[in-house]
Amino acid sequence: MRAFVKCSRILILCLLCVSVLIPVFILSHRLKQNSDVSREFVEDLSIIKHRTDTQTLSALEQEVNEGLQEPPLVVYKDDTSNSANNFSYRDDTKLDGFTDDSDLLVNNVTRDDLNGVGQKRQQEEKLLVSESKVESHVDRVRHGQGVRTMSRRTLDEKVKEMKDQVIRAKAYLNFIPANSTSGSHFVKELKLRIKEVERAMSQSAKDSRLSRSSLQKMKAMESILSKASSIYPDCAAMVKKLSAMTYTAEEQVRSQRNQETFLRKLGARTIPKGLHCLSMRLTAEYFALKPKERELPNKHKLRWHDHYHFAVFSDNILACSVVVNSTVSTASDPESVVFHIVTDSINFPAMTMWFLLNPPGKATVNVESIDNYKSLPAKYNVALQKEVSVDPRYNSELNHLRFYLGDVFRRLRKIVLLDHDVVVQRDLTSLWAIDMKGKTNGAVPTCTLGEPSFRRMDMFVNFKDRIIAKKFDPRACTWAFGMNIFDLKEWRRRNFTAEYHKYLHLDNKRGLFKAGSLPIGWITFYKQWLPLNKRWHVLGLGYDSGVRQEDIDQAAVIHYDGILKPWLDIGIEKYKHLWRKHIKYEHPYLQQCNIH
Repeated sequence: MRAFVKCSRILILCLLCVSVLIPVFILSHRLKQNSDVSREFVEDLSIIKHRTDTQTLSALEQEVNEGLQEPPLVVYKDDTSNSANNFSYRDDTKLDGFTDDSDLLVNNVTRDDLNGVGQKRQQEEKLLVSESKVESHVDRVRHGQGVRTMSRRTLDEKVKEMKDQVIRAKAYLNFIPANSTSGSHFVKELKLRIKEVERAMSQSAKDSRLSRSSLQKMKAMESILSKASSIYPDCAAMVKKLSAMTYTAEEQVRSQRNQETFLRKLGARTIPKGLHCLSMRLTAEYFALKPKERELPNKHKLRWHDHYHFAVFSDNILACSVVVNSTVSTASDPESVVFHIVTDSINFPAMTMWFLLNPPGKATVNVESIDNYKSLPAKYNVALQKEVSVDPRYNSELNHLRFYLGDVFRRLRKIVLLDHDVVVQRDLTSLWAIDMKGKTNGAVPTCTLGEPSFRRMDMFVNFKDRIIAKKFDPRACTWAFGMNIFDLKEWRRRNFTAEYHKYLHLDNKRGLFKAGSLPIGWITFYKQWLPLNKRWHVLGLGYDSGVRQEDIDQAAVIHYDGILKPWLDIGIEKYKHLWRKHIKYEHPYLQQCNIH
């Protein structure tokens, strides 16, 4: 009985092989005769044959290893899930409207010769066919994507070649005499090729690909260029012409760069519309008050020596607000903090009104107009008027007022000067405890080579002048304005204001300095400044996008020096949040002026 079962199983497997191989060979023979059937379908049939043979051998090996078993009582069991697979198989085996004959042949043989086991095996084979077709389709898609990727890599090189062709063609056009009749046909053809290549360049830039017609146009252009080189073989003339064209192009680039620099500087010194609106609204509110209501409180603290005095010279209301708010929020004793804000006469009402509406907690703020300081000599304003600069930062009275600190604050001993484009992140009151060692100015050095804030004296000071070359060293270390502590008592003793006047007058005669008041400060306080730790003051947030985050986090003061101020649209975006967090944008005036 067992021998009979074993023989019957082997017979069934043999019939299965025959039932699959016969239609495969018949259909392969037909496909070879029919030229309308694609090679892809033949490859699919060979895959069927290979996988079927493999499965058959695996089945035989499994049968032998498992040993003889009793035949199952249920030979065939209907499976509804197979109908969906069968339907999917018939849809996938259609090729350009041509129905797969192998499906019909295999079905006929199965119905006539095979039992339920053969039907189940046939359904598995159909799944294999569909899987193989999906894999082949994916391979074709990947191959197409690879080709497109390669074309993108060569696109830039081809575009450069086309640009070079156009430049050479235009150079040859200049060699042809204007009244030449013999070369008129050549000129027309050359101009036509130039237009074609230029159109191909614009099309490739628009589509980000290089078409076959563009390559043909390049070949046509190369052909006529070789013809032109044979007609005009004078290499010297060609070199001369190309040199002239290169010079013209360089001049255009230089002009564009100068224009870009000018526009950036123009944008940096332009007052945003929102800030102008804010100033107008605050000014109107200020003059609506009674004279007694316009006074800021706590003016009696302005002369107290045991308080921490800060000076800010600015006409920017929002910038001053950030300086005051950030300083007070980090101070260990806010009640002892006193701010002296000096502005021009135009912005004085708006600046005063802002701090009346927004007092900085327990700290004291006093706003003064620069016109109130009658003690400043008249020659100071005359000297400033002689300065020629398109940048108001360099010829502004507020910018040069820092050299009058000893005269403006006569009753104070020490004061910290803050620029209006800084944000305070640490308590600054410990600056008053620093031993100045007889120096007048405490500042962070900027003479470390390789750092973005690196400055050298000969970069801004004219050492060709014999007076400058005799008194100063061009390699002397430089320092930064923006966060400085000044010993005003020592200032008045050494009379640095007179020293400043001397070099300002010399500059008007001989043109010794660049970039405004910074080099004048180096000369005025030459060898009279105390280097502070760099963690007190970090520079570069207004021009350098690569300032290390570690330096920013550890800094007591961060400085947006440069033209990319945080209140401007051109400011460096990744640094703006450090400045914005000290502004209350929900303020009604800011909302009304669209300051967001």
